[in-house]
Amino acid sequence: MAIITEEPESPQAPKPKISNKPPQNPPSQSTPPNTPNPFTFWFYFTLLVSLTTLLFVSLSTLSPQDPKAWFLSLPTSLRHHYSHGRIIKVQTTPNQPPIEVFTIQNGPVKSDSVVIIHGLGCSSFTFRKIVESLGRKGLHAVAIDLPGSGFSDKSMVVMEESSVSGLGRIWEIYSEIKEKGLFWGFDQLIEQGYVDYEKNEIRISRRESVRAIELGSEEMGRVLGQVIDAMGLAPVDLVLHDSALGLSANWVLENPGLVRSVTLLDTTSSATALPLWVLGIPVVREFVLGFRFVFGRVLELCCSKSVGGLDVEAHRILLKGRDGRRAVVGMGKKLNCSFDLVEWGSSGEVKGLPMQVVWSSGWSKEWSEEGRRVANALPQASFVTHSGGRWPQDDSADEIAQSIFQFLSKLPKSVRQSEEEPIPEHIQKMFDEAKGSDHHHHDHHGHGGHEHDHGHAHTAGYMDAYGLGQGWAS
Repeated sequence: MAIITEEPESPQAPKPKISNKPPQNPPSQSTPPNTPNPFTFWFYFTLLVSLTTLLFVSLSTLSPQDPKAWFLSLPTSLRHHYSHGRIIKVQTTPNQPPIEVFTIQNGPVKSDSVVIIHGLGCSSFTFRKIVESLGRKGLHAVAIDLPGSGFSDKSMVVMEESSVSGLGRIWEIYSEIKEKGLFWGFDQLIEQGYVDYEKNEIRISRRESVRAIELGSEEMGRVLGQVIDAMGLAPVDLVLHDSALGLSANWVLENPGLVRSVTLLDTTSSATALPLWVLGIPVVREFVLGFRFVFGRVLELCCSKSVGGLDVEAHRILLKGRDGRRAVVGMGKKLNCSFDLVEWGSSGEVKGLPMQVVWSSGWSKEWSEEGRRVANALPQASFVTHSGGRWPQDDSADEIAQSIFQFLSKLPKSVRQSEEEPIPEHIQKMFDEAKGSDHHHHDHHGHGGHEHDHGHAHTAGYMDAYGLGQGWAS
């Protein structure tokens, strides 16, 4: 009988296993480990598109808006503020359209007039509570929106003249047609006087462009003077806030007879509470003005610690709407940074003026020291503090108004300039002729009464010319 034996399998030769996987390449032919990951590309691409879209939306919201559409979108607080104001037209530059200046007022018109000038970045809306408080105390308080701020004009049409030839001529014509359309054409250019043909040369003789208002201290002085003149406010008690000192200091020097006193409210010659650089840097400015919580945070850090959410939104809308940001930044560049407060305070025109420095005591140690420095530069000025921020807020409005009222109550009552204006020569001639023909009016008191009536009529007509009309008196 045969015996069959099975040889044991060798451990060195295992039985091959069957696999459905394709054969792998040898290590020497494998894919390099540094191959770019496609998910990385799509991540950065999506991020770039999102940021671009956000920037585009922000830019579109900061673009110039139609005034009517802008006004209809205002919150209730700003509409209420506008309804209590008046518009006055002023002329800052010859041969240019007038600028509309918004003003609010409260209190009896015949009393002493307190004129409040805000700093760059804010408006009369910031001082509405102080104006109301001063009015309740019997003073005639007026707050002005400087051009480029609040409800005043923030842009203006500028007429430019230029003459071009050669390649410059071709480029100018191409730009006009590209902007206004092909069918607008050269015929329309000629009909409207934009193009003149002289010696086979095309000359661009007239051009209109809309620019943000950027006024310096000289132009601001004209605005202030014309507003005071139109409303018959002189002599006034000036309240200069923030950067308003740098904008109004020269006007005070040149018009000492129109100013009865000066109150400096948290003001320096060149610094602004709201940092204007955040409004000038691209992307940063869109980010700050595009979101209410971001803008509110900036106000809390730099201007006012207890500003409410609705007020934050109001300030943001006023600043970004209708080219306001560009106007504020442009005027900030024209501030007189070399202004010498000591020299200004010791000048003959200012040295005799009653002065007061009202300063925030709880903002920061550095700001309190700045207030002391300002007060020391003006030895004739009294120094008082308040508990608010660098921008007055609702909870400190009465406190600031009380400081102003106590300071002004110690001054002698002024005689309104509108009552002292000389009668024009042609009207005086009419008085003399009437007096000579009517012997029943030789009485001194009777003649004085006629003089006062005609003088009042003249003043009223002068105010009407500036758009005040009826209903200005409260």
